[in-house]
Amino acid sequence: METLARLIDRRDPVDPRTSCRTVLEIFASEPALAALAVTQDGAPIGLVYRDVFVGQMLVAAEHLNARPISEVMDPEPRSVRVAMEPGVFVDALAQSATPVFRTAFVATDEDGLYVGVGGLASLLASHRRKQREAREAMGLVERMAHDIGLHLEGVQAFTDRLEQQRLAPDAAACVRAISDTSRDMSEILGRAMDLHRAATGGLSLSPAPTRLRDLADAVEARWGPRAAEGGSTLLFSYDGDPEAAALVDPSRLLQVFDALIDGALAHGRGVIEASLRARLDDGRLRLEGDVRDNAAAVTAEERLARVFDPLGEGRMDDRAEMALGVGMALAHRVLREMGGQVRAEPNRGAGLTLRFALTAPAAQVETHDEEDLSVSARPAHILIVDDNATNRMVAEALCEMFDCTSEQVADGVEAVEAARTGRFDLILMDIKMPRMDGVAATRAIRELPGPAGAAPIVALTANAGPEDVAVYLAAGMQDVVEKPIKPERLAIVLSALLAGEDEQEAA
Repeated sequence: METLARLIDRRDPVDPRTSCRTVLEIFASEPALAALAVTQDGAPIGLVYRDVFVGQMLVAAEHLNARPISEVMDPEPRSVRVAMEPGVFVDALAQSATPVFRTAFVATDEDGLYVGVGGLASLLASHRRKQREAREAMGLVERMAHDIGLHLEGVQAFTDRLEQQRLAPDAAACVRAISDTSRDMSEILGRAMDLHRAATGGLSLSPAPTRLRDLADAVEARWGPRAAEGGSTLLFSYDGDPEAAALVDPSRLLQVFDALIDGALAHGRGVIEASLRARLDDGRLRLEGDVRDNAAAVTAEERLARVFDPLGEGRMDDRAEMALGVGMALAHRVLREMGGQVRAEPNRGAGLTLRFALTAPAAQVETHDEEDLSVSARPAHILIVDDNATNRMVAEALCEMFDCTSEQVADGVEAVEAARTGRFDLILMDIKMPRMDGVAATRAIRELPGPAGAAPIVALTANAGPEDVAVYLAAGMQDVVEKPIKPERLAIVLSALLAGEDEQEAA
């Protein structure tokens, strides 16, 4: 742990009887000296600030030369223990009413005896540097986490393809284990990054009209099989109008149920009862969620501690406990952003019941026929452009899922040459690539004559903010699919673009 000890000057102090002339000579001989401590019997009793003192001497040197320094020193300087962390001291300074001219501080030991003098300018500069380094380090972690997430998505895509093959029982079991492990790692990583964003004020909500019955079905489909694999039974019920819809972020609500059900499953086998209730009140829906278990392996007190102090001391040493703690901490944050909170109470007998409640505007959801992920009435041939081999393979797997054929290239230069042949119905274009990026490649393709230059181009990128999208569309792209690629999103985009091509051909 870094302390103020590294940031102080351990220069010898002066006696309170030292003349002002002598102190001025000390400052003159040491231009870097910002302040000088005055001590008596080893304890600091004052501080002399260079700028203030030199100004006084310029105005009244004849009067002050022979006077003791005790008459012009600051008798109430900032004093702080040398063992304090710099960040804690900076936070205290922000709340302090001490005058601004006190630009230095005295550091003392546990007995209150003088140790050294520190300048606020150097302290704040060091603190800002640490903050910048922390931001840069976290930025690197976020980029690495994003790349790891993309690779895990790739592993999932590969195992999905393998599970569709005829495999020997042992091989099939290994593929399932790989799939389960990569899925769990991806979820933990996503929760951890979301928790960091929440702690720094960057957690975003994307409210959308959501049919609550569908949300309940999604939770049951997500956790029913997992509960069965662990020897438990999940009973999920929905109580409300079957067509009721609310303006909420469904993925965030799923994260809340994930944390509550995951915690219940982790504490023993048995029956887990979960429910979602919806009641309309003056144009708003009150949503109440419950998760009840009968686990008796852990005391109610310990369970409650894990709910309300999920990242407490000792829990971060165990990987399984850490994963549960991160999920529960994120659930608290998400509900707080939505205007709700987690409540918990011990059951009679054994187990715990976790509850949450929130209100959301009522919404309307358009009804559609059963979803069809086919993207065109005819087989489409797609060009996949990405410098990352894993991303290319994921995109290839999705194209096969939609009964489309594909070819792959690794950068923008190769994309332009491939597009020049005119044999592609659509191009999936990465943005950041060597030699030529996706935006430049799109502009070059749009300059090609005939059908080759008119092929629909879809950006595949993690940078899908409004300003980024505007650049892609201005370059000649038709749409954007954010990475990691969600099959349903890609299906919607491909269906719209390829269907448009089919209509033009028919005309």
